[in-house]
Amino acid sequence: MDELSILLISHGILKKDFLENIAKEVSREFRFPVYIEESQIELNDFYDPIRRQYDGNGILKEIDSSSTSTLVKKIGLFRIDLFIPILTYIFGQAILNGNTGIASLYRLRNEQYGMTPDDELLFDRFTKVVIHELGHSFGLIHCHVPTCVMRSSTYVEDIDQKSQHICKKCRASIGIN
Repeated sequence: MDELSILLISHGILKKDFLENIAKEVSREFRFPVYIEESQIELNDFYDPIRRQYDGNGILKEIDSSSTSTLVKKIGLFRIDLFIPILTYIFGQAILNGNTGIASLYRLRNEQYGMTPDDELLFDRFTKVVIHELGHSFGLIHCHVPTCVMRSSTYVEDIDQKSQHICKKCRASIGIN
């Protein structure tokens, strides 16, 4: 890989076709090759028994510390409930202008809110979170355009209201047409 590429690192059981479809959407949005890799990290090290959640900051640092070329943006994909100390929960997180991010399906599932499972909606939500976190790794901050995927999302309904695309202003700021 001598050109910039994106690596989706699946930590846990995510279906192959689900991952491949996310890879297609990410590649379409950023116009870079996207690769998929399976991996495992010892999550017990990041579990907070009081909160019954996993420390997003610690997991992000762990993934960032694994040696990878600076030509690779990598994002760890999880099925666990993530938090950072200042927030009750997070959907994902990334190092601004860095090479690493994380995203979790956990709070994106309809079942979490007492609703009927919807795999299509779950895919749509997770794709948006992955693209959003990768946007941060490319240097994008939160956008005020209501439909931009880089708009901040506090609740799952916020994710549902935005598109999975980066707006023209944000695309221009990172040099993607």
